[in-house]
Amino acid sequence: MTISALVVDDEPVARRAIVRLLRDDPDMAVLGECGDGASAVRAIREQSPDLVFLDIQMPAMNGIDVVATIGATRMPTTVFVTAFEQYAVRAFEANAVDYLVKPFSRERFAEALRRVKARVATRGDDSGIQKVLDALKGRTDYLERVPVRTDDHIIFVDVADIVWIKATRNTVQVHLVDRAYDMRETLTGLAERLDPRQFARIHRSAIINIRRVQTIQPWFNGHHVVTMDTGQKLRMSRYQHEAFLRLVSARGER
Repeated sequence: MTISALVVDDEPVARRAIVRLLRDDPDMAVLGECGDGASAVRAIREQSPDLVFLDIQMPAMNGIDVVATIGATRMPTTVFVTAFEQYAVRAFEANAVDYLVKPFSRERFAEALRRVKARVATRGDDSGIQKVLDALKGRTDYLERVPVRTDDHIIFVDVADIVWIKATRNTVQVHLVDRAYDMRETLTGLAERLDPRQFARIHRSAIINIRRVQTIQPWFNGHHVVTMDTGQKLRMSRYQHEAFLRLVSARGER
């Protein structure tokens, strides 16, 4: 049985990576690629793919908007693609469709395809997509304060006072304006509990408070340098730049 697939992502590098992996699987047939939500809606309606790899964060019309336009019950089997673990965790908890976090490994992609094939083979009901969308939109239980140890006692730091967070092996370093604290926590684990509307992961080893950003300047090879209001300069991965700008823009419209 051949499964037809559509790849939707505004980042050409990400699209090519998915297409290349799909073409390695004899059970998969790539119908096409879309770089924005509007073209994705047209392609889904006209080509009726069995499967869609759908980026959540895209300009103008994002992945959630695509599903809302098509209708959750009429969507093909969907694998959400995201650069932000916060969104992916909610999809996972909903236990409805699979997800991929950029950058993903060949093994993780193969696991997603196994789930897709099982879903398509049983003609499973994809109404669970709506559960994922509700989960992505509805989470409000984010941290307001984080506990950090100093000397022989624990103090609580308001997340609004955090400038940025650095990963150091299996711990993180929480940076405030004038000091830093160590926490026994992974960056991914902490990211899952921070509001993605206020904090953005700009690099594998760094999360920033978007309210504390002063400037973003081009660097090289698609990377950027973010200057915080404390003067700290941090490197932004090229994979995170557009998604980060959309987050900042969304905050400005609130």
